[in-house]
Amino acid sequence: MMTLMRPVAPLVACTFLIACEGGFQNPFDQSETPAPVIVEDVAADAPLDATGGAIAGETEVVEVGAGGANAETLDTTTEAEKAAATNVSAPASGLLGETVASLGDPTKPGFWLKTPLVSEEREGRIEREGGAVAQVTLLPLDGPDTGGSQISLSAMRALDISLTDLATLKVYSN
Repeated sequence: MMTLMRPVAPLVACTFLIACEGGFQNPFDQSETPAPVIVEDVAADAPLDATGGAIAGETEVVEVGAGGANAETLDTTTEAEKAAATNVSAPASGLLGETVASLGDPTKPGFWLKTPLVSEEREGRIEREGGAVAQVTLLPLDGPDTGGSQISLSAMRALDISLTDLATLKVYSN
């Protein structure tokens, strides 16, 4: 039986070492993977721990590239701009359609929605289920009218949409 185990022993030992180390690492690989930028989306009413950080499970983390930033750092709009974008008093008219939107380029400032529902840039408004509304610049996006859209970080935060959500929005032209 020992003679049968001899050829298998090195294979078992190598498999054990690879499993313990989390996989095979190339010893000649000198490249480094850049650290991702982390965007944290913490609800305004999220419970905080003793250090002021959000309690586990109350924070959503989204990688957006290399560097190190959070949603507050990337969202450069002022409180006055946010108030102006969400202060909508006129009744909705000029419905272009509904779209499902995800987070667009988080480094591009302002209130905008890239959508296939428009063929040229224009001012408009978006409405989330539940009635939250924001004035935005509608930007054209190639694709069918039924295709998805991309929404700015500022608009998502103004409408209280989680950064990882796919939000269904009604899109209106002003």
